[in-house]
Amino acid sequence: MPRIVVLGGGIGGLSMAYELRSVIGAQAEVTVVSDTEWFQFVPSNPWVALGWRKPEDIKVHLPQTLAKFGIGFEATGAKHVLPAENALELNDGRRLSYDYLVVATGPALAFDEVPGLGPEANTVSICHVDHAAAAAERWERFCRDPGPIVIGAVQGASCFGPAYEFAMMVSTDLRRRKIRDRVPMTFVTSEPYIGHLGLGGVGDTKSLLESEMRDRDIKWITNARVDEIASDAVVCTEVGSDGNAVRQHRLPARLTMFIPAFRGVSCLMGGDGKGLPGLTNPRGFVLVDKYQCNPTYKNVYGIGVCIAIPPFEQTPVPVGVPKTGYMIESMVSAVAANIAASMAGKAPTREATWNAVCLADFGNDGVAFVALPQIPPRNVNWSARGYWVHAAKVGFEKYFLRKVRTGTSEPGYERLIMKLFGITKLRAEPPHSDPAA
Repeated sequence: MPRIVVLGGGIGGLSMAYELRSVIGAQAEVTVVSDTEWFQFVPSNPWVALGWRKPEDIKVHLPQTLAKFGIGFEATGAKHVLPAENALELNDGRRLSYDYLVVATGPALAFDEVPGLGPEANTVSICHVDHAAAAAERWERFCRDPGPIVIGAVQGASCFGPAYEFAMMVSTDLRRRKIRDRVPMTFVTSEPYIGHLGLGGVGDTKSLLESEMRDRDIKWITNARVDEIASDAVVCTEVGSDGNAVRQHRLPARLTMFIPAFRGVSCLMGGDGKGLPGLTNPRGFVLVDKYQCNPTYKNVYGIGVCIAIPPFEQTPVPVGVPKTGYMIESMVSAVAANIAASMAGKAPTREATWNAVCLADFGNDGVAFVALPQIPPRNVNWSARGYWVHAAKVGFEKYFLRKVRTGTSEPGYERLIMKLFGITKLRAEPPHSDPAA
């Protein structure tokens, strides 16, 4: 029986395992490899960091959960990916062979690339539930003795939405505590303008997010390269459209949070600190074709934040392209279909749409956007603001966690609702040619 290994137990990895079980059934053995026994719903981390959620509210214990659905699980983690040998070397020295490998690891957090960045240095983080839990303790101490706050995303970052969410939620929480007037706030980002998001904007995100920041008295600096984060200040350089330095800022800060740049996880990196030739680019992101398949190792697929996508456009300060939730789910559907085709001796034909449906919660309202596809040019390019976004984000959290606990990849009603709005996961399959013609 073929063995399919899914490397990663996050949003992409769990969705992949459930989709494979749905599409392929009992025709293959499916095993998830992770470095933790716990699934965490990453989009809720900003809520955890402010004490609006407890870590246990957004976590699911995987060993028992996956066992109920006939999916194997290894929490040892992978030390090395050995694609030429169709195997993983696990952290305890064991080898796990595979017939197909789906890499869904998510990223490594490159805190070391900016002095003072990260929860082990001078900033809080919302990139992991444990970071967010530590941030919540720091937040309560800060609120007893408030001062300036600086929030943003450093050069090379690709995940800008959570930075905007956290800044707006912080403002909301401070107002509820009646101490907003004691906290000057500045948003510092590598984006060329507010609302760029690594995507050239979506709909009117520039105006929407600038308006939100003005309403909340948050100043901003764009085209910013963060040089250093001290215990009491953020030093950044603002650059012009030509990439040359225009002005250096030293911003007093009693609390800071920055989204870091990402790179490939350690098992996708060689001993020289660069990615594995043929499998990844030098930064460790998995190379894939339009079928999510690695061009060199045809039985290896990649989905989610761990895959290599070139920047949408050149910007004065480098920014990456985000891989959003529905975009990742479209990759999942394509990979499941293409592995099923390969098992049947057929060539892959299914392509993910990379459509994006995003909800950014600000605590008392929010901004939603739909980009079909995520990367321009688009067929749909829409954004909107309102309290309904906050309510929808809360509902989606509960809904997705239920999917994880019940082993569901995509209920029929979800597929139907998305289809009514013209949002699909897979591109139309190309017409089959007649070999005799």
